[in-house]
Amino acid sequence: MIDTISGYIYGIVPFGDIIFKFSEFSTIGFIIALIFTLLVYLTKPEKQLEAKKFSGDVLIDIDINELRNRRFMAIVCGLATAGAMLTYDLFDFALFLTLVGIANIGIVSAVKREHVLNAAFQYGLTSIIATLPLFGAAALILAKTGTLSILELEKMKSNIFFEKILYGLGMAGETGVAPYYAAKAEMFRAPGSPYILMIHLSSLLIIVKTVEILLKI
Repeated sequence: MIDTISGYIYGIVPFGDIIFKFSEFSTIGFIIALIFTLLVYLTKPEKQLEAKKFSGDVLIDIDINELRNRRFMAIVCGLATAGAMLTYDLFDFALFLTLVGIANIGIVSAVKREHVLNAAFQYGLTSIIATLPLFGAAALILAKTGTLSILELEKMKSNIFFEKILYGLGMAGETGVAPYYAAKAEMFRAPGSPYILMIHLSSLLIIVKTVEILLKI
């Protein structure tokens, strides 16, 4: 049943207009995001082996300052993803998505290689463009229903099919295409690449969370 996608609800914590809902689904996503954020914080890939086809493995020393920037952006991405798992307001969810997108750009652009920077630039353009359908859809939903609270929207069952499509497109632009640009940049072979895993984790969790939201409202 679609109605049971959230699972058992443990409680709802309102902070003014910001509403956090603790259900089985959101709590598990929140914990997973925090665990991976902690792993990112503890990971220190200062030295990394790069396999060469003919010359064997080569040890690469990575500048610690570059790693600090990438680690910081990965932690920001993890915390924003954790917040997105719990929030139950469309506007706040869009803000978390935007923060995740900014952090993803920071993770990719911290790698000082031309093809990686080109991919970061293209991803940045996509994220900027995606803010229009994302926040535009939230504005249209607010104008049609008078609220952005997911708790209220799931009670109304309003006809906002077009707005849902726009919202989904905005989400895809902010986070869903991040793995594509990361793979294009060959980030997994770049020095310090373990931090790129946070991009894929955040994209996966937020895509699933967005599906839950769009099915419920």
